[in-house]
Amino acid sequence: MTALLESMGCDMKIGELSKLSQISVRMLRYYEEEGLLSPKRTVSGYRQFEIEDIDRVKLIHKLNNAGLTLKVIRRILPCWQNQRKKFSPCEEFKMGLSDTLLKIDEQIQLLQQSRNHLLTLLEEN
Repeated sequence: MTALLESMGCDMKIGELSKLSQISVRMLRYYEEEGLLSPKRTVSGYRQFEIEDIDRVKLIHKLNNAGLTLKVIRRILPCWQNQRKKFSPCEEFKMGLSDTLLKIDEQIQLLQQSRNHLLTLLEEN
């Protein structure tokens, strides 16, 4: 279907983007609200997404699932823009990933401490 849309030069409505990207309509609206998507609007107010938005929302979803906040994603997303198949991350992108990795490491350390406390409690009884 993406090839068909591409060949016709058609814009997609939000439901079509949701089906093709496998991201819920609700999440797509949230991404738009957060400034990660900027669809055109028809005269009657319907959103019109482009074929490139399929990859864009998949990337946003993947980065968010990897632990990046939408704020960080919004900051680093321009690095990805227009680099579709051959992506070379810019410094902003690398910094965003590094910041997120530091936060994940801190969370792991806190969880390890909690685990040790719980193990100590179990051993005492």
